[in-house]
Amino acid sequence: MNPTAEAEQEPFTFRVIDLKQYVYCPRVAYYHLILPRVRPITYAMEHGQQSHTQAEGRERRRSLAAYGLKEGERTFNVALWSPELGLSGELDMLIETATEYIPVDYKDSDKIGDHFKLQLLAYGRLLEEAGGRPAKMVRRGFLYLIPLRKATEVAFTPRLRGELAAALGDIQLMAGRQRMPQPTDRQRRCIDCEFRRFCNDVG
Repeated sequence: MNPTAEAEQEPFTFRVIDLKQYVYCPRVAYYHLILPRVRPITYAMEHGQQSHTQAEGRERRRSLAAYGLKEGERTFNVALWSPELGLSGELDMLIETATEYIPVDYKDSDKIGDHFKLQLLAYGRLLEEAGGRPAKMVRRGFLYLIPLRKATEVAFTPRLRGELAAALGDIQLMAGRQRMPQPTDRQRRCIDCEFRRFCNDVG
């Protein structure tokens, strides 16, 4: 491909979940974006969707005490899109207070990974870019760990924002070149990966 022509292509628009997958393992995002038909539907995916639905039902019935808040307005399944960021996504829950927008992402996990934090910040950036909303601070979010029924605050620090910007640049480059990237260096993640059979260079 002509490098000049490649540079002039319109940038891809990604889903926030694509970004999360890229940070977890670049090849997962590659298979999903470049070879979408090969992706199997696993039990873990179906179970995760069911857990999200149940968590939302419980959330609607409880107070905001889990988030250290006395008051705020909750909105579920918030669709977000930013052409400037080249990102779109659906946020599990938005808490709006008098001064803040606080994104909340449900996770069917008992651990918090870096890919979860960047995914949460990506929703935060989409809220910052969203048109039609009054300007409010987006300085933090919460990951709600469904198995533990626990909300953990994630501060949107300059360092985390820098990591997000770098990841967005990397995934744009991967999609533009359409070349398979290197796998994650944490090969324990490969053990239960639905794409493992496609990675002949992973032991």
